[in-house]
Amino acid sequence: MIDNYNPQELEKKWQQKWADDSLYEVSEDDPRPKWYALTMFPYTSGDLHIGHWYAMAPSDVHARFKRMQGYNVLHPMGFDAFGLPAENAAIKRGIHPFTWTMQNVDNMRRQLRSIGAIYDWSREVVTCLPEYYKWTEWFFLKLYEAGLAYRGKAPVNWCPHCQTVLANEQVVGGGFCERCGAAVSRRDLEQWFFRITKYADELMEFNEIDWPEPIKIMQRNWIGKSYGTEISFALDHPNTKEKEIRVFTTRADTTFGVTFMVLAPEHPLVDVLTSPEKKAEVKEYIAQSRRLSEIERLSTEKEKDGVFIGAYCTNRLNGEKVPIWIADYVLLSYGTGAVMGVPAHDERDFA
Repeated sequence: MIDNYNPQELEKKWQQKWADDSLYEVSEDDPRPKWYALTMFPYTSGDLHIGHWYAMAPSDVHARFKRMQGYNVLHPMGFDAFGLPAENAAIKRGIHPFTWTMQNVDNMRRQLRSIGAIYDWSREVVTCLPEYYKWTEWFFLKLYEAGLAYRGKAPVNWCPHCQTVLANEQVVGGGFCERCGAAVSRRDLEQWFFRITKYADELMEFNEIDWPEPIKIMQRNWIGKSYGTEISFALDHPNTKEKEIRVFTTRADTTFGVTFMVLAPEHPLVDVLTSPEKKAEVKEYIAQSRRLSEIERLSTEKEKDGVFIGAYCTNRLNGEKVPIWIADYVLLSYGTGAVMGVPAHDERDFA
């Protein structure tokens, strides 16, 4: 026994021994029960950091634990190597994005090997290589052929500097890009969607899924299925062929109490219905709302505000004219993008 542990000497020796013996390469024909251990693949930013070890060391410990319990453990590793950050970094350095990315892969692979984890490196994937992304393309084509992939327009977070769409989580500090610090705006872009709502009812049934009740509640809330009615408000305006505004409500019985209508600022009718004297105010409000993320717009702590657009629709049940407003708490992507306001029966409408 040696008195002191020398990692630089011992780790290198035994890791080489494990590699020479293909100790962690996995065969599907192994008679032991199978166990698949997957850790999120790191993005090819150039260097690993302590956050990678924070995620990967415990997952490797667990994979080893299952191996010691007698399982045939497959623990793969790879690199998430697509995206505009790699392209922007390459442009900044004046080199080809593929060169920059693969250099980072080589470096990060070397760093990952040094941890001595039980990764099966014979199964490594690099997502920017054709032998990997041809399967992504195959999956997409299958979804398209089944009518589950379609194109449509929707508002997105847009960074003008990175020239890319950002997730809500990437917009920080009141409306700035977490990568470059540029002011983020909301922009309507045509893009691809997956028709996941086709499976909403099936996902609510939990057939043959033994999930804890709190998880089932989360799933139901995420799907957010509501039972109600679509109601049509008449629209008579010279600038549009549209003859109605439709809203969804779970309380059709309150329709007689409607005192205002709210459209999402991005609603296509806003531009054509806004009166000339309201154009400047409406334009400013739309620009303001586009600087907010959906999470900020839906926050219960945010004070409700909005702008009257100078137009009216008609409540078909009582013939009353209903003023039309825009407000950022209404989202074009939710429901019909229009909400009827009944202050006598809804606290949010009252606010």
